[in-house]
Amino acid sequence: MRVLVLVLVPLLLAAQADALDLEKLTRHVDGRVASYVQTLREWVAVESDSSDVSKRPELHHMMNLTADKLRSLGGKVEMVDIGLQELPDGKSIPLPKVVTAQFGEDPSKHTVCIYGHVDVQPAKKEDGWATEPYNLTDINGNLYGRGASDNKAPVLAWIHTVEAYKALDMELPVNVKFLIEGMEETGSNGLEAMIIAQRDTFFLDVDYIIISDCGWLSRRPALTYGTRGNCYFFAEVEGPKQDLHSGVYGGTVIEPMTDLIGILDTLISPSGKILIPGIREAVAPFSDEEWKMYQDIEFDMENYKEKLGVKDLMYNNKVDLLAHRWRYPTVSIHGIEGAFSASGSKTVIPAKVTGKFSIRQVPNMDPATVKKQVTEYLHSVFAKRKSPNSLKVTMIIGAKPWLADTQHSLYEAGKEAIKKVFQVEPDLIREGGTIPVARTFQDVTEKSIIMLPIGGFDDGLHSQNEKMSRKIGETLNYFKAHKNHTLTTMCLFYFSDIK
Repeated sequence: MRVLVLVLVPLLLAAQADALDLEKLTRHVDGRVASYVQTLREWVAVESDSSDVSKRPELHHMMNLTADKLRSLGGKVEMVDIGLQELPDGKSIPLPKVVTAQFGEDPSKHTVCIYGHVDVQPAKKEDGWATEPYNLTDINGNLYGRGASDNKAPVLAWIHTVEAYKALDMELPVNVKFLIEGMEETGSNGLEAMIIAQRDTFFLDVDYIIISDCGWLSRRPALTYGTRGNCYFFAEVEGPKQDLHSGVYGGTVIEPMTDLIGILDTLISPSGKILIPGIREAVAPFSDEEWKMYQDIEFDMENYKEKLGVKDLMYNNKVDLLAHRWRYPTVSIHGIEGAFSASGSKTVIPAKVTGKFSIRQVPNMDPATVKKQVTEYLHSVFAKRKSPNSLKVTMIIGAKPWLADTQHSLYEAGKEAIKKVFQVEPDLIREGGTIPVARTFQDVTEKSIIMLPIGGFDDGLHSQNEKMSRKIGETLNYFKAHKNHTLTTMCLFYFSDIK
């Protein structure tokens, strides 16, 4: 586990892997550390922020870099046009092309498809970064930069694993396909239609799909088997035809901001209970087996609290906290558009304000049903206010949750890979966030999916000072002796032997 780019990926597929070949691969990987870091540096330098349309040329450049890297290894590479993105002003711009690649077409071997993305969240030094976010900076073995962990290093981890086999003229134990996109951070626009279109072509011979767009929960290695979905809402309250001066008009109009705050306050109680009828009732019961699984997970409550910088958490025991982080729905209020938010004071009554909030949904919840429940509930609450203002509720994202069967042989192979590398059983965890493509793959291709985290538990995804550890093994004392083994290489071996 030495190189950031091979920090912990899934290629453990053949139980009878040759120890000498494995040692050979490990020596090769260890000797290429500087090259791997340099490639990551070049990729991080590209400001591939998919939320900023002014950075779209950078995003197209990032997709071309990805395609060129795969072509350099002799892969059969295609750049798939997925259409246009319509902007709020009515104009349209091209979506970044999706990169696909294939290595090997041996019908006697399993075929794995590795999914990843190379777009990133916004980042500016003035947001609180200690370093320039698009200049990969090595501090005490941590490589800081936007996209270092989410998701450029994990993508490169898989690519460099294939590269190692090629460089040593060793046969890949499985056929390997890649699907790399550039719009994941803004909802994977156009990707679902592309997956549907290629269900009977690109995905036809795929046996398993691997996603490494997640991280460990603690210092113990993990396999991820579930994610929550995301229903994102705008609640727009409109009143006067223009903004008003509070000194002149305050006390004479019913203010949209007051209405908005009033209805947002009815979404969730101070103790975290969702107040929208029907939401909590849809959640699957928490079984005894699940409780036992959560009880065995390594998780330090005090460390978690300290890391967040809070005095208290919503729940005071590990099982309840993890359950509400992963397998129960939550409501989060994110912001108010149209409100005065700059520094200083401004005595304005906004004419129109839009509250933005989301509901992280879990299995047994359907986005269409959630949309109906939320819309009807907010309109009923608003009606009781008897306000002359208008309310418009819109759901702009309706991403479904995903859940895998941890008893599937794919997860058994993943466990064996981790045990081979780290000499420890992995934790089986869920993600509280949303990775929409997992559910899309499941529904459209009907292939088995595994999430194999490559990021560390403290990588700061979507936050300031995002990083990837260069030598993660050295931070884990009880794994230190095994830091030279690469999980990605092992995973390919073990996946090849799945029955």
